[in-house]
Amino acid sequence: MPNRIIFLFLFCLVAQARAQHTIHIDATLNPAQKTLSIKQKITFKNTTADTLRELYLFDWPNSFSTKTSPLGKRFSENYNSSFHFEKDSDRGKTSIEKIYTNTATPLQWARGEEVDILKVIPDSPLLPGANYTFNLEYVVKVPNSKFTRFGVDNQANFKLRNWYILPAVYNGEWRIYSNKNTNDLFTTPSEYSIVLQLPKQYSVLSDLELVSENISENKKTVSLKGSQRTNAILYLQRYSNFETIETDKFTVVTNLQNSKINPPVQALLIDRIAHFLDEKLGPYPFQKMVISEADYKTNPVYGLNLLPSFISPYPDGFEYDMEQLKTITRHYIQNTLILDSRHDYWLQDALQIYLMMKYVDTYYPKMKIIGNLSDWWVIRWAHAADLEFNDQYPILYLNMARNNIHQSLTTPKDSLLKFNMNIANGYYGGSGLRYLEDYLGQGVLDKAIKEFYMANKLQPVTSSDFENLLASKTNLPINWFFEDFADTRNTIDFRIKNVEKIGDSLRVSIKNNRQSELPISLYGLNKNTVVYKTWTKPLDSISTITIPAQNIEKLALNYEGKIPEYNRRNNFKTVNGLLNKPLQFRLFQDVEDPRFTQFFFMPIFEYNLYDGVSAGLRLYNKTVLPKAVHYSLEPQFGFRSKTLVGSASISYSQTMDQGDLYAMRYGFSGNYYSYDRGLFYKRFTPYITFAFRNSDLRNNEKQFINLRNVNVYRDENPNDTDQEPNYSVFNMQYVYSNPNLINYFRGVADYEISSKFSKLSVDLEYRKLFLSNRQLNLRFFAGVFLFNDTRENEDFFSFALDRPNDYLFDYNYYGRSEDSGLFSQQLIIAEGGFKSQLEPAYANSWMATVNASTNIWKWIYAYGDIGLVANKERGVNTVFDSGIRLSLVADYFELYFPIYSNLGFEPNLPHYDEKVRFIVTLSPKTLLGLFTRRWY
Repeated sequence: MPNRIIFLFLFCLVAQARAQHTIHIDATLNPAQKTLSIKQKITFKNTTADTLRELYLFDWPNSFSTKTSPLGKRFSENYNSSFHFEKDSDRGKTSIEKIYTNTATPLQWARGEEVDILKVIPDSPLLPGANYTFNLEYVVKVPNSKFTRFGVDNQANFKLRNWYILPAVYNGEWRIYSNKNTNDLFTTPSEYSIVLQLPKQYSVLSDLELVSENISENKKTVSLKGSQRTNAILYLQRYSNFETIETDKFTVVTNLQNSKINPPVQALLIDRIAHFLDEKLGPYPFQKMVISEADYKTNPVYGLNLLPSFISPYPDGFEYDMEQLKTITRHYIQNTLILDSRHDYWLQDALQIYLMMKYVDTYYPKMKIIGNLSDWWVIRWAHAADLEFNDQYPILYLNMARNNIHQSLTTPKDSLLKFNMNIANGYYGGSGLRYLEDYLGQGVLDKAIKEFYMANKLQPVTSSDFENLLASKTNLPINWFFEDFADTRNTIDFRIKNVEKIGDSLRVSIKNNRQSELPISLYGLNKNTVVYKTWTKPLDSISTITIPAQNIEKLALNYEGKIPEYNRRNNFKTVNGLLNKPLQFRLFQDVEDPRFTQFFFMPIFEYNLYDGVSAGLRLYNKTVLPKAVHYSLEPQFGFRSKTLVGSASISYSQTMDQGDLYAMRYGFSGNYYSYDRGLFYKRFTPYITFAFRNSDLRNNEKQFINLRNVNVYRDENPNDTDQEPNYSVFNMQYVYSNPNLINYFRGVADYEISSKFSKLSVDLEYRKLFLSNRQLNLRFFAGVFLFNDTRENEDFFSFALDRPNDYLFDYNYYGRSEDSGLFSQQLIIAEGGFKSQLEPAYANSWMATVNASTNIWKWIYAYGDIGLVANKERGVNTVFDSGIRLSLVADYFELYFPIYSNLGFEPNLPHYDEKVRFIVTLSPKTLLGLFTRRWY
């Protein structure tokens, strides 16, 4: 009898764990209005031991309703302006008509500040184990698909994801998350029944099971159902482009196409993927999976998605195979492993990438990262041509780590930088599982993954459950992977500190350069052949191990690169010899090859008015990924000046993983170029920079302290006997920067001192984008000389109203000494920031100016400047100007047309074309910022 009671108790517990909410939806599609009219019944099951007095619901369709919603703010943070500037008719929203009980009693409900979360007050508390049924009636305005790829497109096809209201998860506390375009809606597996009414020309596709489809007159009624489902994604198409592919495991319905391979081959590849996932994880619990182009483009195979259609460096079928593999694997895992998709999602991403790596190892073991381009004679000399396809994963993670903007795997998904969310963290997690697999050996990890999947699919689970299961499968410590690898942003860096030969053995001291406790693999090499391999225990400082010395000429850590290590260049130690690594000289920049000490050289071309086109050779050590030490030597020949010119620099960047101070850079640079016809300057600058940032990496707030000493030596100008040819200026600068699409602010406090002058200035810039789409730009500059011992008529060091003299040679003037002609019209917004050329043009006492502009229509702005210019001889003068600004690419390509100023109505003045000013940026590095700001 007691056994029977225990059995019944356990049975109830299991039934409770698998209890589902029930969601019934009657929806009517109105394509003309782009709306869904919905009547919905929800039966909420309280599977916890708590009494619930309020229920929370996700209303993610309403996240599109305003520019200030969490979703709207996220678009702005990612510099995606399309949502902000789009007309309201293309945005979505939810209009709730009523929420009531089965007896038609209205229920109290309210929205939070987030607008996409609803709170409903039941008419009686919901006791543990009890059910509560209530009803909702509402209309969903479907947003345009241009925002997230889901919604309604221009052909009136509807791709519906998160299109209805559904209950949030309560597991001791409410897990209520706003939509931030991170595709991380966290829900309980539920029982769905959907009745959809829509025009008969529409077809309906879904993962759910089709119960019936009836057509009467011009209407179609479709009934769908599903059990243990976390979502109900629908595709309503006027002309369906989906194809059905039957595999031995489940049915795949897809509109992902590739014209290079025929349908039978596509079916064979999908069938192979299904068998592979069934083998590695276990059977998929549902009969059908819908894979859409929108799904793939939301999370593509990065690299492949950037290739133009006319370039095909991979074998036929490979690209299609990878596209389907990534999308099917993601669906396979997300639909079955019920992890908290915002706070415990990392294991899903890591498993996806790990399985992709295993698939490539199995079916494409020799595939190169650049495909058959690695055979081209132009490329095959480069290390990039040697890299395997799976080598991309640690490299793309290291792109973030070397820039010190990596984040831990356990960082909440909505706190990740876009690049980390879409690429780096998943790649780091997948590389970490490969690290763990190599450490454990004997297939331990693969067996644990399959057992974990089989035991936990369609049940709430955590990454801690995976850790516990894995720990039970091995005697080796594995806590380091979850604590030091996944849960911190510490990078991995080991080096061989010392090697001592003792008899027929080698005593090797290995140092962990980071504040972590991790194991490392040690290899013994003989002419690049591995003759010995072992693993250390997890170590946090220095560990000494003894290995046999037979046939070992060189030692290496992490030789095969299976560990995503920050710096592999210090991993080599020769047993007998002077150089740990051979030297290597390469034409053009390459991917870092840790086996060599690399030097790169490449031809360079630059231009300024006085040197003309200058051509030369750049010798440097910079690879695709940043390094701590960078040096560059750039000798060039100026074809107009007929002189050898150029520059040289060296810098060391020290990065810190913790704290607000995240980087310090020390460096020295030198330049030698023309500053006028037949006149040259030399500039030598030692400097140090301290960089601070907000602990939340998504916050753009940064602060810098720059210290430098600028030493300039100029050829004496025979036409200007009053010039100061040589001078030295110590410059101390504080910069506060917080750039965003909606609110942009940057402030600079600058102090300079030399033997002839000392001055202090403040430069404040503010840009505001209003909800009305009006943009206001304000800039304030104020500068004062603390002392000025320069000659009366010398304005070389004075504050400039419209064209700074740039005595520190900071600005990229194409013709810095020109006072007439096209090059004199180049505008750099600095100091006074005026566009008209007014008198007095300089201030040797103090200056204060305000620059303002606002948009008239799209990229056409009206601007106005006003200021006070104080000189010892002339006193204080008031100046102003105004005009039209064409901001074709803000801060990069702009034109300024003066209209009215102290000079009067300027278009009526002679030579008006010479008064037009322009901003043009030609630097590739600067232009790159236009694109990277959307990712970092």
